[in-house]
Amino acid sequence: MNKLDIRNTGKLHESTKHDSADKHVSGRAEYIDDIVEPRGTLHAYLGLASRAHAELASVDLDAVRTAPGVVGVLTAADIPGENDISSPHKHDDPVFAEGKVQFYGQPIFAVIGETRAAARRAAKLAKIEYRDLPALLSMEAAVEAGSRLVTEPLKLERGDVETGMATAPRKVEGRVKIGGQEHFYLESQIAFAHPGEDDDVVVYSSTQHPSEIQLMVANVLDVPQHAVTVNVRRMGGGFGGKETHGNLFAVVAALAAKKFNRAVKLRPDRDDDMVITGKRHDFMVDYEIGFDDDGRIQAVKATYAARGGFSADLSGPVTDRALFHCDNAYWYPAVRVNSLPLYTNTVSNTAFRGFGGPQGLIAAERWIEDIAYALGKDPLEIRKANFYGVESDNVTPYHQTVEDNIIHKIVEDIETSSDYQARRKAVLEFNRTSRVLKKGIALTPVKFGISFTATWYNQAGALVHVYRDGSIHLSHGGTEMGQGLHIKVAQVLADAFGVPVDRVKINATTTGKVPNTSATAASSGTDLNAMAALDGANQIKERLLAHAAEKFGVNREQVLWDAGGVRAGDNFLAFDEVIASAYLARVQLSAAGFYKTPKIHWDRSTGRGRPFYYYAYGAAVSEVTIDTLTGEFQVDRADVLEDVGRSLNPAIDIGQVEGGFIQGMGWLTTEELVWDAKGELRTHAPSTYKIPLASDVPPIFNVRLAEWSVNREPAVGRSKAIGEPPLCLAMSVVEAISMAVASVADYKIAPRLDMPATPERILMGVERMRKAAK
Repeated sequence: MNKLDIRNTGKLHESTKHDSADKHVSGRAEYIDDIVEPRGTLHAYLGLASRAHAELASVDLDAVRTAPGVVGVLTAADIPGENDISSPHKHDDPVFAEGKVQFYGQPIFAVIGETRAAARRAAKLAKIEYRDLPALLSMEAAVEAGSRLVTEPLKLERGDVETGMATAPRKVEGRVKIGGQEHFYLESQIAFAHPGEDDDVVVYSSTQHPSEIQLMVANVLDVPQHAVTVNVRRMGGGFGGKETHGNLFAVVAALAAKKFNRAVKLRPDRDDDMVITGKRHDFMVDYEIGFDDDGRIQAVKATYAARGGFSADLSGPVTDRALFHCDNAYWYPAVRVNSLPLYTNTVSNTAFRGFGGPQGLIAAERWIEDIAYALGKDPLEIRKANFYGVESDNVTPYHQTVEDNIIHKIVEDIETSSDYQARRKAVLEFNRTSRVLKKGIALTPVKFGISFTATWYNQAGALVHVYRDGSIHLSHGGTEMGQGLHIKVAQVLADAFGVPVDRVKINATTTGKVPNTSATAASSGTDLNAMAALDGANQIKERLLAHAAEKFGVNREQVLWDAGGVRAGDNFLAFDEVIASAYLARVQLSAAGFYKTPKIHWDRSTGRGRPFYYYAYGAAVSEVTIDTLTGEFQVDRADVLEDVGRSLNPAIDIGQVEGGFIQGMGWLTTEELVWDAKGELRTHAPSTYKIPLASDVPPIFNVRLAEWSVNREPAVGRSKAIGEPPLCLAMSVVEAISMAVASVADYKIAPRLDMPATPERILMGVERMRKAAK
């Protein structure tokens, strides 16, 4: 593990502890369930469907209404505005089901009780009769039934694919299945609504997207957005699961608060949370690859089918993003890829760290692996042969030129520092003599585009106040979910003013201060919000410089911002003195900052543009051991190198890399989602859904930042995004497991493990290798 020098000076590019670190470990950090409840607070609970697809023949809620402690019941008939919380406004995601249900666990009504326990008990008393309809519960079933889609598919194409495929000396075809993933945030979904006068309502929501919550509540209540204020101090994790799926809980709490004119809280049990909310999309990728005898890819054709669920939600952008990453770090002379966001009678899948990108990357690594086994070569050799060029062979399938390619240096760095070649030789020797235990090692690269692909989301606002005592107050549109966004933005602001970071207080995120914000997602929270804050600071600084020039009677060019204050000719004023003087001179000490990402554009209809501002790069080497008799495995060692440009806060960034890698490892090896024949999610609790434990962390875990890297684009502090790319590095674990499995057949057959690579799948892979080797 890493030892970092935590100086806590707050200077930019220095390790500074998370602003809430002490509160987190001491239990003093306040989450929504910790907010003191006003007298008379009510509690809501949701009544859920017990069918995957059925007409509602009758819904009898009399026993619910008359249950002890129940104040009332809400159904679709109680909604004054739209019965809809669909994120892309496709009007396909109702608050409460009407007429029919489309997934097991879909909310039909809400109970409002004097206590949470009373509401929860009463929700079970509903008498609902169903007329069952045919249900599509898997991607295979959805394809067989005609591939009904939840949103429009996308095609990316460049080059002459048919000619490239026809003239390629070798071809490989296959299918890879990539499982979904439950977000498993520590704090469940929760909302707490307080009614105000007239149309007003204040909602405390555990959400990554306060402005969307504001819009959804306004639409459901049929009130203007200015009547709805949404507050977020912090979340106990989000990972994308609170980008759109917090809408339901906030809307129900607000609806009940206005109907009964009392504060209302809604917090589901973990089991219900997992049933009600969407997951990472599972994918099924069919591919055909043409390549030459050296392993160089000539042409790629692939279809990326994904389980969308019953409504569109974010399946369109997620499957788009999978196509954007179908190349990973590789040049395809000819390529045609299509998305297939499928309708299924399961909960609508949604954003998850990486947003479809990891699934696209994994498919690319699968055909690299197939080529390597077909040619009898180290997969790393095939990867290097296909890397994007620097001056040529550098145009992506979406026609963006890769201008900042450093993947060659990244891979060279970690190949050397991890001693990959010597360790691979040792692994081969171990497998030659070991009968039961087998080892594997793999080095996988990552190229990850940074920006929202929906161009309009790449904007942010901030409100900066400097008070008379020199303290600074900041509101911005980003949300803190433990990732360290607030401390990074505070460092940027402190650096701009030349003051210690403890001078800066970041307010809880609220729609009442910064309007029309984007979700804190797409790894862009710091890129957008820190730049907006910096813009606000620069406006105030410019006024202060002009004031100092006037105060000392010097030209504006003679006034400079110096560390801790302003220098005007031979005169120096400390920051506090500048502020006090400016206040008396009636200089405005407040500013609204704004930032929009430059250069980016995207035309979905043509599949062309520059959707990404820049790329973040990384690579990882993982070594594993499997037991060929049981399928059990362990990760013995992981070496990770991540490109974050000039890190704003190395301690925070290292933490993000470590956490992302382990979360990705869990997704790809142990976290299996299972729905039964009735469409009920069976893995709906920690007892049945296996996330990584502390004991699953590799005993040797070396994580480094590429300290030599500097973002060529003028992002804040020349840094790069950190949230999503590290998760993708866990591909190296699956690739290493594949090598261990392949050793059973002397590495002559591609093992083609589906994911998650659970012990069961590993064991089945071993058995396939044994049969093939006979």
